[in-house]
Amino acid sequence: MMDFLFELFVKESPVQTVVMLSAICALGLALGNVKVMGVSLGVAFVFFIGILAGHWGLQIDASCLAYAETFGLVLFVYMLGLSVGPNFFGSLKHEGMSFNLWSMAVIVLGTLMAVVLVPLTGVCLPDMVGLLCGATTNTPALGAAQQALQHVGVDAGTLALGTAVTYPLGVVGVIVALALLRRFVAKPRDLKEPEREDADQTYIGEFEIVNPAIDGKTVCNFARATHEHFIISRIWRGEEVITPLADTVLHKGDKLLVITTKNEHNALEMLFGREMAHNWNEGKIDWNHIDGQMMSRSVVLTRRMLNGKRMGQLQLRSTYGINVSRVLRGDMKLLATDNLRLQYGDRIVMVGSPKALDNAERFIGNAVQTLNEPNMGSIFLGLILGLVVGVIPLQLPGMAIPVRLGIAGGPIVMGIIVGALGPKAHFISYTTRSASLILRKLGLSLYLACLGLDAGKDFFQTLVRPEGLMWIGVGLLLTLLPVLVVGTVMLRMHKFDYGSVCGILCGSMANPMALGYANDTTDGDTPSVSYASVYPLAMFVRVIIAQVLIMLSCC
Repeated sequence: MMDFLFELFVKESPVQTVVMLSAICALGLALGNVKVMGVSLGVAFVFFIGILAGHWGLQIDASCLAYAETFGLVLFVYMLGLSVGPNFFGSLKHEGMSFNLWSMAVIVLGTLMAVVLVPLTGVCLPDMVGLLCGATTNTPALGAAQQALQHVGVDAGTLALGTAVTYPLGVVGVIVALALLRRFVAKPRDLKEPEREDADQTYIGEFEIVNPAIDGKTVCNFARATHEHFIISRIWRGEEVITPLADTVLHKGDKLLVITTKNEHNALEMLFGREMAHNWNEGKIDWNHIDGQMMSRSVVLTRRMLNGKRMGQLQLRSTYGINVSRVLRGDMKLLATDNLRLQYGDRIVMVGSPKALDNAERFIGNAVQTLNEPNMGSIFLGLILGLVVGVIPLQLPGMAIPVRLGIAGGPIVMGIIVGALGPKAHFISYTTRSASLILRKLGLSLYLACLGLDAGKDFFQTLVRPEGLMWIGVGLLLTLLPVLVVGTVMLRMHKFDYGSVCGILCGSMANPMALGYANDTTDGDTPSVSYASVYPLAMFVRVIIAQVLIMLSCC
């Protein structure tokens, strides 16, 4: 029996690797749900179980450890980028720009602190760069700094040692800072998930044509003569219910059920003449029985050849005699304009006769069962492309050594690109929400288990060394102070909710472990959205800063 347990937990083998990592993840995830003073660490607890396992001498094969750690991190950041990609570029036009400015504030404050602490502590600048990389949990920056030192012929051993000392507490420090901000700074309203401004972009209104200028015009001519965006779903003409087609003639006194945007419905009221008092935007409405003659149906786009097509290219109105009022994409409700680019998995809301709806449904697909399976082929292809992007050397002006995005930066950038631009290239990147969450948590758990297991063997010995204690103190300052200062200012200004602040701070510190804590302790996905908005630029800037500081130290 003991020999059997020895082979499972101690003797290095592929089976022992699976058993060890599974045990660390299972125990860490279980204990991560335990709340102490109302706070739980969530998936981040896996890291600490890994440290204890490494300290007790439990190890796995080095090549297996490196593989599992790399695969876990790559899988996590790619799926994170893929999930936020569809809204990423749109967010940069709005709150995303301010997200990145606050992220830069964290980076600048931490860098200035590191430079000031060099003469105050007596730590040389290269070692301080190592401490900064560990305090901000930024291994790509460490790799860039090491390459810079090798280029000038300087040993980079102490640089990596400084990172190893401060990295574990860098993880803990951000989590502690987030917990302190939640307990002592955040107000109850900051903890509520904000309503997304773009969650429902549509407005449904009932208008009566009073304007004589519209009388006698066809729907097509009328739509071309105005700049407003709208879809006419139904026309009520006395007792008659009409499906509006392009050549349908409008008459004075017609009542129209119109889907438009929230910003344009006032203009349409002036255009048509009068808006009816009936509220079509609140409560549950049985759209199939509002007039007894026309039906509404939601159909899922599962025909692969239609992925990336614009709504106008489908010609559903002229071919099948139906109208498309809205497109549901995740939590968003989009106006079905001709220029709207469709994505695999979109739910298309159609209005028409039952027979016409049946014909259009067959054309669009509506094979709902196919959506229950994630498109694994595209995920693996995305991982490959992300790693390729990560190793591409980027030559910057004034820099003798090219920089790279690395295994963390490349996949998240590729995930964002595929999520945002995949449909335009007819690349099917659809993944169910449940599958995305599982893959993200699996990747992060593996990464944390390996990271803790590797750091645990030297962690406690380093704590008792004199220089180690000073390095730990410096690392904690570099971790805690920028996060607490910037986080406090952001929450006091009441411009962002607590979840968004957590994502910004985690992204600026390149800390996916703290992001796991933030996701487990807040409602919604605002931490992930803001994290992905700032992480690519923050990581890139930190890589540049690390190399610039190294070059300054060698001047």
